[in-house]
Amino acid sequence: MTDKIIRATAAQEHIRAFAVDSTEMVSEAREIHKTYPVVTAALGRLLSAGAMMGSMMKGEEDLITLTIKGDGPIGSLTVTADSHGNVKGFPGNPSVDIPTRGETKLDVGGAIGSGILTVSMDLGLKEPYNGQVELQTGEIGEDLAYYFTVSEQTPSAVALGVKVGTDSSVMYSGGFIIQLMPDAPEEVIAALESKLAKLEPVTTLMERGLGPADILALILDDLDLVITEEKPVRFHCNCSRERISHALATLSTDDLESLIADEEEIEIKCFFCNSAYKFGIDELKEILTQRNK
Repeated sequence: MTDKIIRATAAQEHIRAFAVDSTEMVSEAREIHKTYPVVTAALGRLLSAGAMMGSMMKGEEDLITLTIKGDGPIGSLTVTADSHGNVKGFPGNPSVDIPTRGETKLDVGGAIGSGILTVSMDLGLKEPYNGQVELQTGEIGEDLAYYFTVSEQTPSAVALGVKVGTDSSVMYSGGFIIQLMPDAPEEVIAALESKLAKLEPVTTLMERGLGPADILALILDDLDLVITEEKPVRFHCNCSRERISHALATLSTDDLESLIADEEEIEIKCFFCNSAYKFGIDELKEILTQRNK
């Protein structure tokens, strides 16, 4: 099984749609960050959203970062994605254990709490674009739908789901974003709303064997669905020893000299993938020398 993302249009391009199967990607994130089930669900939803929103961008170097900061026990979630299907993310607190809602539903909204969703797009300009909205429910899908409507004036349906097994493994993860273009006719809007009102949860559809294209077909086939692109998506961190070295070189001379004076090897860990990079005293001295040239 390989994760993938689908782009599509419908109703003579009055609708654009995206759907993703992110099961492997979210499973890898769970293993990297050792997340408890409710954190797996929360991070997985945001990773799925990031993958789809990354695919909305056109530039080769474009990046999008989604950040949620809440007053719940998770604290924060950060996801970054590019236009090539590479996605990475991390939670503020991976070890959250709170009661479920009902018998089985993980309480993502309770784990996140009230707070802010920030969407930052680096499009190669001098400054990134930043959009910010208050969280509506903390369930992430509804919060992103609100963001699209308020910040981008694009009415959107956002559905995200992660099914976590009794052994804490990721069984299914995916989602879709369906957006109405500004000139969409009323009959198209009504038809779409009718379909969405009857739709089962994303993970229920995936459990029945439906992939991203099948889910979009279920919603949009009557509106002349056209699949325009299919591409793989994956959890991928582009950190490296060289990047960390460059980051160290941005420290002030005083800070670098202080690290050297401690006469101890330092270790820097990447938040996104937990890779650890060690730098000895001689390496720190070389970074300082190069920095001051």
